[in-house]
Amino acid sequence: MPELPEAEVVARQIRARLLGAQMTDVWIGREDIVREGYATASWYRGATLQSVDRYGKSVVLGFVNRQGRRYVVAELGMTGLLLFQSAPTKHPQHVHVRLSFEGGHEPELRYWNPRRFGRLSLLDKDGLDRYRIRRFGLDPISVSQQDFVRLLQERRGRLKALLMHQQAIAGIGNIYANEILFRAGLHPDHQISRLSVRKVETLYVIMREVLDEAIKHGGSSVRDFFAPDGSEGQYKRRHLVYGKEGQPCSNPCGGVIQRLRGERSSFFCPRCQSLRSKR
Repeated sequence: MPELPEAEVVARQIRARLLGAQMTDVWIGREDIVREGYATASWYRGATLQSVDRYGKSVVLGFVNRQGRRYVVAELGMTGLLLFQSAPTKHPQHVHVRLSFEGGHEPELRYWNPRRFGRLSLLDKDGLDRYRIRRFGLDPISVSQQDFVRLLQERRGRLKALLMHQQAIAGIGNIYANEILFRAGLHPDHQISRLSVRKVETLYVIMREVLDEAIKHGGSSVRDFFAPDGSEGQYKRRHLVYGKEGQPCSNPCGGVIQRLRGERSSFFCPRCQSLRSKR
């Protein structure tokens, strides 16, 4: 947490409330919260927020001034949040960056991150390009079906691991990988090489449906996620398998949701998601 839907919700709220606003000040409470470009922080004072984008689980703010264009890349990590000043903030000592604005609908955007697994990067265009190439694979809500099929045909190994491999498919984490695979009727350990093109095409459609629905409902506030305005994502109410170990399957199969423990736990129905061939 957060994953792609949550990052997309963040980007859309910032775009709606701050696009076109001018940054008046940058306060950085911890130098180590900036992964790259700390010395360029003063460049952003007086710059205008011209774009807000999402790459994988990261939110990218694009600024322009007379000198050119630069970016603030916010990695949300496991516990990172971008919050407006108006949003209630638990443990304010974990607000490590404050970006002040005028001319927008919010006076301040804060970067809150208690465990500091995520960082900010202050980058020029070349730096952003390198960052994207190094970190992000195909975007699951914009990739074409043809490119998605081609990617899976070129890969081997377990299906869930691929869905969560950020350099292959950017933005899907444990929550949505579990939900997508359940709806597709595929076991988390299913071998990619055993999937037919038809099944991969079905997986593509379901992946898009799950992510789009999650965005529509504000993402999933399972632990610490809040949107910039402080609201909680309601898609957690629609989870069918994630965190539901021991509960009856939502399908009329008579199965019970099981949990596979590993580096990241998998939740699945052994009846609906058999490891037998799904060709």
